[in-house]
Amino acid sequence: MSTALNYWHYIFLGIVFFIFVGGIVTAFKQKKKKLVFPMIISTVLVSLLLAFFSIVVVDKYTKKLSLYKVKNRRLLSTEQIIYTGFVKNVGNHTVGKVIFEVKLVNKGHATGNLKGANFYKASGFLDFFSGGQDVLFKPQTITKKFVVARNLKAGKAKSFRVYFKYPPYFKSPAQFTKVYGH
Repeated sequence: MSTALNYWHYIFLGIVFFIFVGGIVTAFKQKKKKLVFPMIISTVLVSLLLAFFSIVVVDKYTKKLSLYKVKNRRLLSTEQIIYTGFVKNVGNHTVGKVIFEVKLVNKGHATGNLKGANFYKASGFLDFFSGGQDVLFKPQTITKKFVVARNLKAGKAKSFRVYFKYPPYFKSPAQFTKVYGH
């Protein structure tokens, strides 16, 4: 698992483990033997659910990241767009994997200035005959995710540079960037 666990993860997973053990012991102490198996299944499911949610919640509140000096530049010769900048861990714990997300939304799509051919997508009936090629469909929103750092210590910053293919049919798109950690 590439996620860096901190002491809060271990505390909450320990609590979930004690709930699991308590549920199993209670199931085996049950006088009606036909209820033992359903109680064990319920205990396992509840413990797995609690473990998953505790990891997600601890990650949300302990892994804090910020973006600085994010710039983009289009390379017309290769039809690519490059994003550069810095990501900084402003929290108190190490972040295992830092993910930079870019979302491009075509301005024409947001303002309604599209021709029908740009926004047309074949129906399920036509997909059957065309083989599902989506030849006529041009996506108006593109989201790309990049891992820009691993095991970023608290208070440390790292520069990044990512690039991807820029859709040539986009006209002055809106750009949204964010960073999050696992």
